[in-house]
Amino acid sequence: MAAKKGTMACQSGQTALAARLLGRFAGEAAADGSNLIFSPLSIHVALALMSTGASGATLDEILAVAGAPSRDELHAFVRATVIDCVLADRSSDGGPVVAFACGAWTDWRKPLKTEYRDTIVGTFKGSATTVDFLEEPVESRKQINAWVAEVTKGLITELVNPEEQSKETTNVVVNAIYFKGKWHDPFMKENTTDHEFHRLDGSTVSVAFMQSWSYQQIACHDGFKVLKLPYRMTDVDWSLPDFDSKKLRSIPKFSMCIFLPDANDGLGNLTEMMSSSPKFLHNHLPWASVPVNEFRLPRFKLAYGGSIAKDLTSLGLILPFQPFTGGVTEITEVDATDDPIYVSDVIHKAVVDVNEEGCEAAAATESDEDMGFSLDFDEPQVVDFVADHPFAFFIIEETSGSIVFAGHVLDPSRE
Repeated sequence: MAAKKGTMACQSGQTALAARLLGRFAGEAAADGSNLIFSPLSIHVALALMSTGASGATLDEILAVAGAPSRDELHAFVRATVIDCVLADRSSDGGPVVAFACGAWTDWRKPLKTEYRDTIVGTFKGSATTVDFLEEPVESRKQINAWVAEVTKGLITELVNPEEQSKETTNVVVNAIYFKGKWHDPFMKENTTDHEFHRLDGSTVSVAFMQSWSYQQIACHDGFKVLKLPYRMTDVDWSLPDFDSKKLRSIPKFSMCIFLPDANDGLGNLTEMMSSSPKFLHNHLPWASVPVNEFRLPRFKLAYGGSIAKDLTSLGLILPFQPFTGGVTEITEVDATDDPIYVSDVIHKAVVDVNEEGCEAAAATESDEDMGFSLDFDEPQVVDFVADHPFAFFIIEETSGSIVFAGHVLDPSRE
């Protein structure tokens, strides 16, 4: 019971963090007219990794931002729910291709503490590598980028700029997530046609729109609509004599959810509603399929990233970034009194590619439907869903409630 309570608390914390990050990132991106893609799940895992080497007030800050009761409960949640379940690759059984990896690179002059190394390797299924940041800073960072590129199947080729990093760097910890899923009901490429997309400034651009006339999972709310596009999941053989239907509840189920405001310029208000309430996203998801009349969704490929240290600071994470109060002294064997250890930066990058077959996404961070029926029911109303103006999107894992990727599209013609 205690373990389940801790898992629920950490999951709620992850959802709350996603909402707060969305409000912060979306505001910055919209001000620049930029598209947005980030991974709340990857950033939450990064906080869990950061907590491994923290203590005292610094650890308290990290746990508060992550929304976790304790470090042990946060680590248990990341291992059992995130790594072993949500991010477990199920492509061999017909599900999405999923890859997760984390790694720590440490200057050989400052060896990792045994407990810290054991946590990286054991709890997070990561790797610990020794490099020479002082004498070979460029080559060391190229090694990190090569590792990230391998994990993300080439979607992210450069996470850190080898020429811009400080020689004072002693430890770099990275986690990377890769996701490639096929739609449960793919779009037909021959139905894709060009239409106008309305930007926030009132201008338009012609882009390729995917179309369908099949039933879709859509919910209509006051001022906005929500579309849920399920990904193809693990193949299940119902004929097996030992088949257990209860196990279906534990199989990860991924979907892309599109939040489309009714007004062409309504994304700002919708984002504000989503970021102000952690439960908003899950409370407004569709639960039934409806017939559609006009149904169009643009193809898009987005890349977004950079330093998120200031964003985390705005959420209350301050002490880890301060040289003499960093409180992350449980990382290396070197005495931190004369040589303070702190977090100099947190870099995050994410990429997503959505097309007729499905989507491919990365961050350096059989479908079962419950159907009910009645002998007395109203014929579902035909719905239009035309995403020809700015919208928000999420890739979620429904069994756990994890928000793996999030973002918005202001102009699908731009990355």
